[in-house]
Amino acid sequence: MDVGKLRTLREFADRGSVSEAAKALSCTPSAVSQQLRALQAEVGLVLTEPDGRGLRLTDAGTALVARADDVLGAIDRAEAELDTFRSTPRGRVRLAVFPSAALVLLPGLLRQVEAVDGLELDVRDVDMTPPEVPGLMADFDIVVMHRDEYAPPVASERLEVLPLLREPLDVALPPEHPLAGADRVELADLAAESWISVDVGFPVDDLLMSLATRTGVRPRVVQRINDFRIIESLVAAGHGIALLPRYTVDTAKVRCKPLAGIKAARHVEAVIRPGAPDRRPAVRAVLDAIRAEAAQFGEPGA
Repeated sequence: MDVGKLRTLREFADRGSVSEAAKALSCTPSAVSQQLRALQAEVGLVLTEPDGRGLRLTDAGTALVARADDVLGAIDRAEAELDTFRSTPRGRVRLAVFPSAALVLLPGLLRQVEAVDGLELDVRDVDMTPPEVPGLMADFDIVVMHRDEYAPPVASERLEVLPLLREPLDVALPPEHPLAGADRVELADLAAESWISVDVGFPVDDLLMSLATRTGVRPRVVQRINDFRIIESLVAAGHGIALLPRYTVDTAKVRCKPLAGIKAARHVEAVIRPGAPDRRPAVRAVLDAIRAEAAQFGEPGA
């Protein structure tokens, strides 16, 4: 089997459509379709089948994608073996990280990477939900994601999830709020409050809804804004209260209080392709640097 055709098949599997695979491979959709048909002819099995106006993988196609990962991984390992002749990891590592994690992890991470000659880091801040993470792996070597305390990790045989940090979520109150002087607050005491949350589907809102289910206190959300810095300003101005991550909030603007008797946190995790650090020393170096930055906080990943 031709390696180029296997790479085309994997791009199609990762991106879900011929047109998106064509964009990633810098070719036309017809060229991708031709490659897929040629691969089917080589293996003598139907690898794709019609799905509405597009295509989807057959069971045989799905099985071959897994083997394609092995083949392409072997090629990566061969390239990485050449890197072992150098004293330090070299090459470009592509990192996607959600914005509030970038706020606390990225300054130190970039300092570490800049100290390694020949190692480059290409970072993008991506406001991602957990279901979007597998799709991001088509464009990135490492994805730093977050999920609700009560949600399961991303599950896929083609992905490896590495815990980095458990970050508590606190209730952010205006400085003049009656509960601003309390050590902890009960969710029931906040039943009449106006809440500022993030978009539905993002971990902080997922956790807020989980707490509502567990306590029977359903928060009244009046605004949905994904930028925590904007949320802080709105809370400080008295437009509502919010659930915010402990290590990224500006306590000079708002008063942050833990919720009494309730576990409220998000898990921060790194997602990679299985074996990627062994295949590419550069990925291992960046991953180790991310772990070192996360380790500076008091709540290790679980």
